[in-house]
Amino acid sequence: MKSRLDILLDLLHRSPDGALATQSLAMPGFPFATALPFATDECHRPVFLISQLAEHTQNLQADPRASLLVRHLLPDGEMARVTVVGNVQPIHAEPLLVARYLRYQPEGERFLQLGDFRFFRLEPIQARTIGGFAQAGWLAGERLTEGAVLPLKGEVAILEALRPQLPSGTQLLGVDCHGVDLTVAEERRRIAFADGPKLAKDTFLAAQASVNALQR
Repeated sequence: MKSRLDILLDLLHRSPDGALATQSLAMPGFPFATALPFATDECHRPVFLISQLAEHTQNLQADPRASLLVRHLLPDGEMARVTVVGNVQPIHAEPLLVARYLRYQPEGERFLQLGDFRFFRLEPIQARTIGGFAQAGWLAGERLTEGAVLPLKGEVAILEALRPQLPSGTQLLGVDCHGVDLTVAEERRRIAFADGPKLAKDTFLAAQASVNALQR
């Protein structure tokens, strides 16, 4: 059985979008939920690229409290899902973070050309994880960011080294100290390291082993 942290990481990394609920300005006291694409940063925090004119942007500027729901259907008919609760605020995204976002969300390139889109990040406070039947519980948001971190520069170096080894039809999206994100035949996958998270210096070998396993 997966831990709550493993469930949270798996869903945040494998999900291309989620439902972001903000505090409605148009209807005070009611949540306003909208579908929104996202990617994670190097600390697994959800990052969004959203228009200044969007309803949820106006809501966030007035009150940054929000929650993000992501889900994944399981083979047995169950549904794994997590709701991450925290504050969503604008950030200055460095070029390497922008590049990471666009690997996960390539259609974001055209939105960047429009000029009124900017990056926001969810700083987690709590997360409710449900991995399936009788697998529900709360997890402190700091658990998402307190582990070993692979710097974005180190991630790029690993991606460049591994790309020549990829099987046909496979594209690497990202690497972190817990696993590898990729697409196989255009299907998003998350491969967690079998023997647990690594230190940044050990991530390359673990990622290489994960990629090599795809060819077996």
